[in-house]
Amino acid sequence: MAEVLVYVDHVDGAVRKPTLELLTLARRLGDPVALALGAGAQATAPVLAEHGAVKVLTSDAPEYADYLVVPKVDALQAAYELVSPAVVLVPSSAEGKEIAARLAVRIGSGIITDATDLEAGEQGPVATQAAFAASFTTKSRITKGVPVITVKPNSAPVEAAPAAGTVQPLTVSFSAQATGTKVVSRTARESTGRPELTEAAIVVSGGRGVNGAENFHLIEALADSLGAAVGASRAAVDAGWYPHSNQVGQTGKSVSPQLYIANGISGAIQHRAGMQTSKTIIAVNKDAEAPIFDLVDYGIVGDLFNVVPQLTNEINTRKS
Repeated sequence: MAEVLVYVDHVDGAVRKPTLELLTLARRLGDPVALALGAGAQATAPVLAEHGAVKVLTSDAPEYADYLVVPKVDALQAAYELVSPAVVLVPSSAEGKEIAARLAVRIGSGIITDATDLEAGEQGPVATQAAFAASFTTKSRITKGVPVITVKPNSAPVEAAPAAGTVQPLTVSFSAQATGTKVVSRTARESTGRPELTEAAIVVSGGRGVNGAENFHLIEALADSLGAAVGASRAAVDAGWYPHSNQVGQTGKSVSPQLYIANGISGAIQHRAGMQTSKTIIAVNKDAEAPIFDLVDYGIVGDLFNVVPQLTNEINTRKS
């Protein structure tokens, strides 16, 4: 059976959920071979094996932490040359897409980014994507070289499928470009205790209708009752009501949760581009003609200042 090379996103050995989703998709196409880099790489092996990795390639070198992107591309290329995979899968983060694009250029292959599903085809894997601000769904495949595909978080379930997970050290020769951009400092992001926005199964967002930073506690309370991440529209971010790191939309982050709740968001095309692939969408808006209602599965025409607290209270009551 063909092998599928999967790039592992982990933090000090803790494998992030999008990688486990990739392993689910990889098993549809062949035998997953995982590549884990940096500190804690070997510690990822048990989890990766539990979710279907037949082999885990590992490499730990200071270059992965001290320099940007290129050392990881060098390692992924080394793994590609060792494995000769049928497909290369990478999580669709900002860094992941850059790594995938650089690899595709190096090996002369086509690339598909932000896939939301993968299936085996007679002439190679077929990827599902959202196009034109998610107004259309397309299916495409790569016709040149070995397909390099990045997949959006929440595109597949995490499924256990125990495999050998044999650990094999990977020898990497770094290119001259690897040390071109050095990381000189890092600042840890303050934890909110909520899920990562792009990986969350539920996202609760607020927009212009929240009418001020002081009112975003309503959105946060609803999110916390659901164990959700908090998002914001560009209008709310531009007004200084919420950090840019939480912006959902064409110029912010793209999310694809199981449930998206939009509160006081009109539904401009720029916002829809970042959340339209959500599995279920609920909107709360007092304007019955708001464009967001053309998109939703469930809509509530009402003042969010009345609706959201009642919804939060009802959820908390049912939980207790």
